Amino acid sequence: MRPRHVPERTCVACRLARPKREMTRVVRGTDGSVDVDPTGKRSGRGAYVCRQQTCWEQALKRRALDRALKTELNEPQRERLRAFAASLEGAAVAAGTGSEEEYESETSEQTAAIQ
Repeated sequence: MRPRHVPERTCVACRLARPKREMTRVVRGTDGSVDVDPTGKRSGRGAYVCRQQTCWEQALKRRALDRALKTELNEPQRERLRAFAASLEGAAVAAGTGSEEEYESETSEQTAAIQ
């Protein structure tokens, strides 16, 4: 029996491919609004970001989300996304998952595998 296919998506900040369920989708709706899409099913242009504080900071700072969503994020949208990122970090710490050390070791392993 063949193993089940797991869809992967690439983080717009760190450019690592991860399973889709481990990523957070940000969507630009048809009306131009930019929001986090927890279900992953909203219509519109989507971009994926890891559930790491550093990736969210990079995506907002480097305007990677702007490019991926093909729009200019205004300050209220950026603040809403920063608040969401802060809540993710708190949830990961409370759950005991998502430590920076785990992320760093996984990143270095994947980088070594590529080279």
